Amino acid sequence: MRIAVVGSGIAGLSAAWRLSQRHEVVLFERDDRFGGHTHTHAVRHEGRDWRVDTGFIVHNPVHYPRLAALFEELGVTSRPTTMSFSVHRADGLEYNATTLDALFCQRRNLVSPRFLGMVADLVRFYREAPALLDGPGPGPTLGGYLALNGYGDAFRDDHLVPMASALWSSPPSRILDFPVRYLVAFMANHQMLQVRGRPQWRVVEGGSATYVERLRARWRVQERLRTPVHAVRRHDHGVQLLHADGIENFDHVVLACHSDQALALLERPDPRERAILGALPYQENDVILHTDARLLPRRRKAWAAWNAYVPGDPAAPCTVSYCMSLLQGLDTREPFVVTLNRTGAIDPSRVLQRMRYAHPVYTAASVSARARAHEIQGLHRTWFAGAYWGWGFHEDGIRSGEQVAAQIEAGATRRLEVVA
Repeated sequence: MRIAVVGSGIAGLSAAWRLSQRHEVVLFERDDRFGGHTHTHAVRHEGRDWRVDTGFIVHNPVHYPRLAALFEELGVTSRPTTMSFSVHRADGLEYNATTLDALFCQRRNLVSPRFLGMVADLVRFYREAPALLDGPGPGPTLGGYLALNGYGDAFRDDHLVPMASALWSSPPSRILDFPVRYLVAFMANHQMLQVRGRPQWRVVEGGSATYVERLRARWRVQERLRTPVHAVRRHDHGVQLLHADGIENFDHVVLACHSDQALALLERPDPRERAILGALPYQENDVILHTDARLLPRRRKAWAAWNAYVPGDPAAPCTVSYCMSLLQGLDTREPFVVTLNRTGAIDPSRVLQRMRYAHPVYTAASVSARARAHEIQGLHRTWFAGAYWGWGFHEDGIRSGEQVAAQIEAGATRRLEVVA
């Protein structure tokens, strides 16, 4: 069969890789590179050449089994990293949740009722939250759950919301509307509701784009870089793609772009496609790679891999700075930092790259829509792949791409059996 894949993030890459082993696959990418959120930059700094990631950064074999299997298949190597987390507020509060010494890097917090209450609530949340997984229905929002169970403002505003905001690159106000059971399910799945026994996180040696380079060196895929698709037209016997270079016919199309982008491409969307994809919104984030250490906590002891900043305005966008020198083990005098949504605070002379990344937004409506994916997969020979069908992370993307490829392959096998 002839199959089009639109979008070259992890979902599109994995679908194209699997399908190309038995079918003719054409991969369309509007950008001038493949990879989507797998984005590694070649940087000349301090007289040396570096490869610095700004999108997909970390994984571990326990929670990313499909990705780990792909890396093994491609011979991609990785190294251990830290997943430490810190919070610093505009009014001066700083802490790093990794060790007791770093947690109380501001010694005055040893006698702060607010701070000690936050730590007590943290321990209580780890103990009580798993019970949510046994409850019926969608459950309350995160904000509703915290209020109903008497959790303090400090735990909410200085820890849980900044952490979740950093994980999903979402504004704090939207995090409070997040379905709490969905959040707890993610944390339980990733062993985040425990102090000990957490998995060892890893980063790809040489930058995450290494696996994209290995895929491209081995696959049989027709690559169409800088070729945006304008529309998808479906008919009884196939699919037409209208793109920058003309019109092409395919047996199937895999839309491995964001849900809102996929819906916009459909010339005549089915009401089910409109309802389901329309309930899966995205949020854009301004992302800067830079060397301005002022975006990290003031105290070096508080520096962590993930550094959430709390500006004091709950309606403000997510503001988090990833210390890439720590995460990727880059031995630099000045740290490489990736900061979301705090561009105005960065010294312009220290900016290395500017990006705009979009991330899925999670609400009760979007969680319900995800459960209806089966209603539109394969409808009119059209398939939808993306991390947005899961928690929005790399493993969700590769799972989605591989599942779509398997479903298309299963359909092709059944047709051959009928013909035989």
